[in-house]
Amino acid sequence: VLQQIIKWLMFIGGKFCMYGNECTKASAQSCGECIQPFCEWSRCDEIKALESKGCSKVENPRGNITIDENKPVTNRKKDGSEKLKPDQITQIQPQKLTLKLRAGEQQKFSLRFKRAEDYPIDMYYLMDLSYSMKDDLENVKNLGTDLMHEMQTITSDFRIGFGSFVEKTVMPYISTTPAKLLNPCTSDQNCTSPFSYKNVLSLTEDGKRFNTLVSQQQISGNLDSPEGGFDAIMQVAVCGEQIGWRNVTRLLVFSTDAGFHFAGDGKLGGIVLPNDGKCHLTNNMYTMSHYYDYPSIAHLVQKLSDNNIQTIFAVTEEFQPVYKELKNLIPKSAVGTLSANSSNVIKLIIDAYNSLSSEVILENSKLPEGVSISYVSHCKNGVSETGDNGRKCSNISIGDEVLFDVAITAKGCPSPGKSETIKIKPLGFNEEVVVVLNFICECECHKSGIPNSPDCHFGNGTLECGACRCNEGRIGRVCECSKDDVRTEDLDANCRMDNGTDICSNNGDCVCGTCECKKRDNPEERYEGKYCECDNFNCDRSNNKLCGGHGRCVCRKCVCDANYTGSACDCPLDKQPCMASNGQECNGRGQCECGVCKCTDTKFQGPTCEICPTCPGVCAEHKNCVQCLAFKSGELKDVCESTCKNFKPILVKKKEDLPQPNSQPFLTHCKERDANDCWFFFTYATKNNTTEVYVVEELGKGRHLTALVQCPAGPDIIPIVAGLVAGIVLIEFAKFEKEKMNAKWDTGENPIYKSAVTTVVNPKYEGK
Repeated sequence: VLQQIIKWLMFIGGKFCMYGNECTKASAQSCGECIQPFCEWSRCDEIKALESKGCSKVENPRGNITIDENKPVTNRKKDGSEKLKPDQITQIQPQKLTLKLRAGEQQKFSLRFKRAEDYPIDMYYLMDLSYSMKDDLENVKNLGTDLMHEMQTITSDFRIGFGSFVEKTVMPYISTTPAKLLNPCTSDQNCTSPFSYKNVLSLTEDGKRFNTLVSQQQISGNLDSPEGGFDAIMQVAVCGEQIGWRNVTRLLVFSTDAGFHFAGDGKLGGIVLPNDGKCHLTNNMYTMSHYYDYPSIAHLVQKLSDNNIQTIFAVTEEFQPVYKELKNLIPKSAVGTLSANSSNVIKLIIDAYNSLSSEVILENSKLPEGVSISYVSHCKNGVSETGDNGRKCSNISIGDEVLFDVAITAKGCPSPGKSETIKIKPLGFNEEVVVVLNFICECECHKSGIPNSPDCHFGNGTLECGACRCNEGRIGRVCECSKDDVRTEDLDANCRMDNGTDICSNNGDCVCGTCECKKRDNPEERYEGKYCECDNFNCDRSNNKLCGGHGRCVCRKCVCDANYTGSACDCPLDKQPCMASNGQECNGRGQCECGVCKCTDTKFQGPTCEICPTCPGVCAEHKNCVQCLAFKSGELKDVCESTCKNFKPILVKKKEDLPQPNSQPFLTHCKERDANDCWFFFTYATKNNTTEVYVVEELGKGRHLTALVQCPAGPDIIPIVAGLVAGIVLIEFAKFEKEKMNAKWDTGENPIYKSAVTTVVNPKYEGK
């Protein structure tokens, strides 16, 4: 018995301590729990606190990264003599890593990507052979050799294949009458029987064979406008062996002049089974179109991504909007405008390939629960991006090298004792990076634990890391309690605060007379205190942020950061936002409360009480007071002493003696006119809650010595009168000269002369 007592004293007084993240109190039941974030234990504390308590051995496991496979990226030239197989070319480095993750501890590594020159390409041409594509088929018949020639400028290792599609072979997509099943076109047209998808030519280096087989193809027909292209794409993606895909750049060119059916449309033909995403080619024909529905877009995206296939949609102008929307849903895809007869298909393919290959986008497989990943891209010209843009780099030419920083964090221990594997790969490329995740779920001292130790209340637990890990059904510091006994009245009394009725404040369980606080779904939120009466998430909020984002919630009260106060730490003590342009707090017309001006003068508003929509200008506002105080004149001269009490003018001799703008924070120069039409000059400024007015006093041209005198002089009458008289004389002389020029009579006879003799003729006179 004495030996047991000594061992127990050594146990409870030992210096075997565990370090955890923000762990200072009492709910962690083992060292393994302690090293997870946001848990607590009597021996679980910050490392400085443990050292101050005299702990000689501290359990503080750290994560690390091991690079398992690290082949350098390939450097070679297209015209070089070295000919490499596809699996000998490396474009991403490293290829495999192993990470040891401790909860809450981030592990970072870098990935290097470089586009290899002369990288092999497999291209499969999938064509709509419904009747509307008849003229297009003629132009595609020579595509093999022409495209082979064009692709030589990009790669010396190019293969091409061909497939065709029409529609599901059931009503209402096609006519099922015997005659229409033989020839779905009109009687004067020779068409082949309708089919869903046919692999005409697997991938080959023989461009002439491509031309020969395509030349043998015939147009078919169907009833509705949308085609069954999605069935064909699915088979091309999943039937890698029949198509002949290699682990190289894989391009799928989808050529059509119509829309597409997708999941759910099969119900029109009585087809209700979802597409199974498996290969169903028999003799190169898709045989299950009548059995499985069309695939969904999401299903296609998954299969194209899984098989590293980049899609080029070569469609006519009419259906560009539809396929551009589809492109936005399918990563690493492009859309090109196909001419009415497909005459531009080669240029379309080359342009689309260049666009797709110039962008690298990283994607990762599904992450284990509680594991997060983030990316930072370092692209050309020193451009770095984070978030979603951190996954990609654009405008990458052959030979360019870019870097990606990858950070992986675990919130807990999702797979104790097991490894998890995730894969990171550039979309559209066959290479990938394998990342093996091992989680630190236990301390090193866990390995030397003593099962059924007598120190754990007669063998009711395992003694490990200086504490007891209790067996099933036992609880307590040394496993001294049975779960069947923890709800007794005597034990519960120790878990009630101030003799209240709530056990552990309804925020925990009473275990052997001690409160063990409940865990929250959010690991950052926790209950604490002897009776679980405190928490760090029920404090006042501001702008939907706990403690306004400027403090910590401690036992339901905000402890504010420096320069903040208030129940929600939403009141900044910094008065800088309240300072007006004149250097005064709230322009001297208000009070600064929590960094915001409360204007006491109702005429003023704005963030610093400087805006006064109804106020006259400073000069006009104080003009009359300046007149009466400085010159004993103006409208207020009789009531000057009672009305103008805010300032006393300071007289200066000349305008040059007035204060200048750079001498005070806020200064206004004024020029006003009095009743005698004379100008006077003064300045107005506020300084330290006082007003300063300087007025010019100088001898002017007026009648008296004033502070303003610049009066206009009276007019000189004599020059004005002389000018008017001279003007009138000149005008009359001009009129005379004009009349003289207009005279028309003969100068030899007076036109106003009349003879004094009058002759009268007698009408009776007959001349005798």
